Amino acid sequence: MIETERLKIYAASKEQMEAFIAAESMDVLKAAYTEMLNGCLAHPDQWQWYAIWMIELKDGPHIGELCFKGIDRAGTVEIGYGIDEAYQGSGYATEAVTAVVHWASEQENVKSIEAEAEEDNAASARVLQKAGFVPNGKMGNEGPRYVWTG
Repeated sequence: MIETERLKIYAASKEQMEAFIAAESMDVLKAAYTEMLNGCLAHPDQWQWYAIWMIELKDGPHIGELCFKGIDRAGTVEIGYGIDEAYQGSGYATEAVTAVVHWASEQENVKSIEAEAEEDNAASARVLQKAGFVPNGKMGNEGPRYVWTG
């Protein structure tokens, strides 16, 4: 578990992910979360790189999720995140992303941390920039790519 001033962030267990998937009403998210669980099951020794990471306030409420999209042979991990609408605009995404990328950077096999932000999502781009990411000039599936500079 990673703790910040206001948050606790942790990789969900198999049972937690199954319950989370079952409760998800949006098909696209249900599919993405199922893909994450399948990645965890296929790579149990790399669970943290495939799991749904839960973001909770220290006093308990669940406010969002975070994930990595596996780790490639070159040691690159990509981070994705989302904060529930009711909690957006309070700096929680920046706090969570900053804490998790610092944790990831300390892991033995990680050489690079990347992310994408949709072109029309200025708030997400700001989160990435505040957390130490810079655009790398490439486009990904979801928009411009960013790389963490520490």
